[in-house]
Amino acid sequence: MKSKTNALRMLETAGVPYRLKEYEVDESDLSAPHVAEAIGMPPEQVFKTLVGRGDKSGVLLASIPANAELDFKALAAASGNKSVELVAVKEVLGLTGYIRGGVSPVGTRKAYPLYLEETAQLWEEISVSAGVRGCQMVLAPGDLARVTGATYCAIGRFL
Repeated sequence: MKSKTNALRMLETAGVPYRLKEYEVDESDLSAPHVAEAIGMPPEQVFKTLVGRGDKSGVLLASIPANAELDFKALAAASGNKSVELVAVKEVLGLTGYIRGGVSPVGTRKAYPLYLEETAQLWEEISVSAGVRGCQMVLAPGDLARVTGATYCAIGRFL
């Protein structure tokens, strides 16, 4: 990786240990299961970060395993909203500072609440985007939760 992302700088400032896994980006397939395969980790251990907007809370982040879909009702309940929807792809960069396929739950332009699928706690390490396509950071879920102030909750519907 050429330069450090905000996510990596934030982890280093907080003293959080991590390691990077780089992979070849396939522009035709930015899916989380593809990323999991590319970095050689099981999809349940590779977390994708989605940008949503609650009707009461505003913008929020949800990180769920690659093999899960977001349960919008569960996320709304966990975040104190009546409803939550994903923001339009064209809004993602402006809100987070990251592009689609490279949204990290760490180091967003503004600190948004993060809701982390509770199964993250089953793993010693999970993988999340390092803030660019083609690079994942692997870290302990507890460290991710601590540095982001994440709330663990059951928000994934497993495929």
